[in-house]
Amino acid sequence: MFETAEIGRKVAKATYNKQVPLLRLELLEVQQELRQAGFPAIVLFGGVDAAGKSETVNLLNEWMDPRWLTTSAYVDPSDEEKERPEFWRYWRDLPPKGQIGLFQSAWYSRAIRARVYGGLSDAGFDKALERIETFEKELADDGTLILKFWLHLSREGQKKRFKALESDPLTSWRVAKTDWENLKHYDDFVAASERAIARTSTGEAPWHIVEGYDLRYCGLSVAETLRDALQKHLREAEIKQELVAQMQIDESLAQDEPAAAPKKGNGADEDAGAGVVLSPRVTILSRLDMNQTLSKSDYRTQLAKYQAKLHKLNREAIKRKLSSIFVFEGWDAAGKGGAIRRMTQALDARSYRVIPIAAPTDEENQHHYLWRFWRHISRAGRVTMFDRSWYGRVLVERVEGFASEAEWRRAYGEINDFEEQLVNHGILLLKFWVHVTPEEQLVRFKSREEVPYKRWKLTDEDWRNREKWGDYEEAVNDMIERTSTASAPWTLVEGNDKRFSRVKVIQTVCDSLEERLKAEA
Repeated sequence: MFETAEIGRKVAKATYNKQVPLLRLELLEVQQELRQAGFPAIVLFGGVDAAGKSETVNLLNEWMDPRWLTTSAYVDPSDEEKERPEFWRYWRDLPPKGQIGLFQSAWYSRAIRARVYGGLSDAGFDKALERIETFEKELADDGTLILKFWLHLSREGQKKRFKALESDPLTSWRVAKTDWENLKHYDDFVAASERAIARTSTGEAPWHIVEGYDLRYCGLSVAETLRDALQKHLREAEIKQELVAQMQIDESLAQDEPAAAPKKGNGADEDAGAGVVLSPRVTILSRLDMNQTLSKSDYRTQLAKYQAKLHKLNREAIKRKLSSIFVFEGWDAAGKGGAIRRMTQALDARSYRVIPIAAPTDEENQHHYLWRFWRHISRAGRVTMFDRSWYGRVLVERVEGFASEAEWRRAYGEINDFEEQLVNHGILLLKFWVHVTPEEQLVRFKSREEVPYKRWKLTDEDWRNREKWGDYEEAVNDMIERTSTASAPWTLVEGNDKRFSRVKVIQTVCDSLEERLKAEA
């Protein structure tokens, strides 16, 4: 593969100086176009040591507007980073829409080094590359432009570059003992790199191999490729936007046509007094026994028992640095907040965070929808509770049309992958759907209207959502079927009786946490 990147290609200084002014202007122009576009760009640099990665990154920062560039370079993970899944630090640094992120020594470097020095077997290396490929595909599917440059030097060329850097007092710091050690394993690095490039050079995220022998040639090649790729992606985005706009016009015209009279007897039951249309099919939720209750005395006894148990288990989890993530989804007024409060009463306030999820902010809208959830992954030993979560993509965004069908359908796989990374890192992940019947929800809505300190909880949107009960129930059914995995199953909570649902939640947490602590003892 690297035979095509042999030493030899050079650009004369006069030629370089002649080409640079126009190229810089074109880069700035396309960068300004990108600022108005609905996607970000990722430019990743890999390659052998001293092949010109840092010089090229610095060059792009010099030639382009640095206000709309972010540069991220990585060394071995810090203690804070080790306490989270590996890709947390990469998600954290992703550029927003309209900006370019330059990444050096990123998600490929660690895997390649681990393969060379024996930390990964062939199978483990392939698994790591599969994780990278999935990560890049998720970003590309969301519209991100991904360019990957492999800057190459021959063994002799690398040795010569090291000596040149060491001979200059101003650059000698750039050559470390590890660089010379890596040179001894040059062939192993080349073999691992070729395997990585062959496996992960895809249509969405292609690799470009660039000779690093001559820095002028290297800089021009990267900059020209970036310019061309941005121009192409911008044009494709415009065409896609025009097609979407035309589809919306066509749909609008179709909706203006007189609707056919609704047919009777279609199997849908309407709760006329409550404005609810139920799902016409049997769902997972419709099979739940919603008559389960717990008396006041039993509730007090069991709640006190499990709160005391949770407190003890949580102290042990903190000691062992076992993190927990609890996800709460459910109908409006189903009791998610009440269940969360009964758990927090048993925990040290320093050990947990409750993350209430509402509509994304302007900043969050500039990133992949999972970005804001990756940001909230806590350090080891902490408890994080999500009051609503990433499942909004396949629930409210699906039903209300905020996400296209292609977006919410692929989200099942993206969510499963996200959760798999959490679980594989050792995090205890529990997911609760708190269910109530539409009749019980109506009672709670009316109760909220009558209590001054609860009125703020009830909005016009809550009432409107009842009209789409059947659509939401089908979306929940699909969500549970497609994302209840062996490592991250859903717990369905019968919530018509608040006392019963609260105890079931906290008991499930205690049982799961106790089981995990015993398994790791």
